Amino acid sequence: MMRCIVVDDEPLIRELLEDYIRTILFLTLLRSCKSSQEAMNVLRREKVDLMFLDIQMPGISGISFLQSLDDPPMVIIISAYERYALQGFELNVIDYIVKPFSLERFTKACTRANDLFLLKNRPDAGLNTPDHFYVHVEYELVKIVMADIVYIEGLKDYIRIYLQGLTWPVLTRMSMKSAEEKLQGKLLVRTHKSFLVAISRITAVKRNCVIAGEKEIPLSAHYRKAVLELLK
Repeated sequence: MMRCIVVDDEPLIRELLEDYIRTILFLTLLRSCKSSQEAMNVLRREKVDLMFLDIQMPGISGISFLQSLDDPPMVIIISAYERYALQGFELNVIDYIVKPFSLERFTKACTRANDLFLLKNRPDAGLNTPDHFYVHVEYELVKIVMADIVYIEGLKDYIRIYLQGLTWPVLTRMSMKSAEEKLQGKLLVRTHKSFLVAISRITAVKRNCVIAGEKEIPLSAHYRKAVLELLK
């Protein structure tokens, strides 16, 4: 059962969310808050798994409030404005729902949150190395299986993840530094400032590139020694 709170200054939206939450068996509502400060007080006292958060509220905005939290719960943003969606996903929100919204759309977002909640709270969670992770692709969470990764290409604030069996890469907003930290110890090697390659996929090493599948991937002098050491 996920323990949740609602944070929205509009009484009618709070009432609607409360009604919707009552229809979902895996949710229990702890508190319905009309401000960020009220929500902060709840977070200090209670264990909260999921927060439904509005963006534009008097005083502290939803985005500023979320940025201020050291260890936020999972968040689903409920907003009348689409323009904050990218900023929200940069803060790793689970979903971004635009008002007005249906029970079906709300349930879909909650189910996604519940899937992640169950994954994090499995009896064996933390005992084994995860074999997958999730990335945001537009307004969806997409599952990436570690063993399917061929290589990752960095494009400024985005990365392309090339997967075995897929013609097109998965494009998600993430820096190469973040990708490398997330996949640390997952048998990928940096061959270039813009490329991470699965070691198991490398079939040959040339002077300026490595071969992974049918793709030649740049190999810079800076990373060449480390790559050769790992392959040994």
